[in-house]
Amino acid sequence: MTSDPAAPGRQRGGGGGPRSLAGGKLVLDHPAEAVARLRISNPERRNALDHEILNALAEVLPKLDRGIEIRCVVITGTGEVFSAGYDIAGIPEETFADEAEALVAHPFHAAMDAVSAHPYPVLAAINGHCLGGGLELAIRCDLRLCAMGAKLGMPPAKLGLIYGHTGLQRFIDVVGVARTKELFLTGRSLSAPRAMAIGLVHDTVLDEKLDETALELASEVAANAPLSLRGNKQAIETLNSYARLTPEQERELIELRRSCFSSADFREGIRAFAEKRKPEWHGR
Repeated sequence: MTSDPAAPGRQRGGGGGPRSLAGGKLVLDHPAEAVARLRISNPERRNALDHEILNALAEVLPKLDRGIEIRCVVITGTGEVFSAGYDIAGIPEETFADEAEALVAHPFHAAMDAVSAHPYPVLAAINGHCLGGGLELAIRCDLRLCAMGAKLGMPPAKLGLIYGHTGLQRFIDVVGVARTKELFLTGRSLSAPRAMAIGLVHDTVLDEKLDETALELASEVAANAPLSLRGNKQAIETLNSYARLTPEQERELIELRRSCFSSADFREGIRAFAEKRKPEWHGR
């Protein structure tokens, strides 16, 4: 393994092999052009998110933002589970309070922030059951594709846990106050069709077709102009984060839009469209 497992461009178009992170519990590969995939592989713990996996996510995601080599990141799981959430089952009872709080407070928060802050689109390919912190990981992603056999739920009420306000806000952003209350106050697990009906996931697909469909979607996203992907994601996040923009924020968004008109990629996109060919993006 190289000293920089996330270095982009080395496996473009599927070349090269997968790379192990977090002691093999997180696997990075590049299955298509401009697409990176992170697969949680902790089957003995139902892909639960432990310190090593969370730290690896927080470390590797910023390294996947170098130039325009990677324009979509896929996060998925191994086997029949996307993730069962926080890995707190093995914490000794005598130190449970401190260690459980430490897990949620730092490595989990850092990993979730790394997903949210990634400048290019992130796709959750929910291959199986997706619970607790695993579901927050999924909703931190920009797009969510779900296997039909998956169950999605938030069990804090069944565990005696009061969920963090930053995580709750993400659920409110995605499904609204009423559905967030349904998830957190009942603790029920939802079927994939029900999850799609309330906007928790964007689409569902047959279990055996998930990897293929997720890769097709990621490739479609990654084929788009990098300046547009980054700029539109930034603008959407800004608008969603503030009930009312300050004059400075509004000026920044106006300038962000104006910048595209003088870019080489915008001219290339127009030419490629007119010539009915695939554009060659340069990210400027």
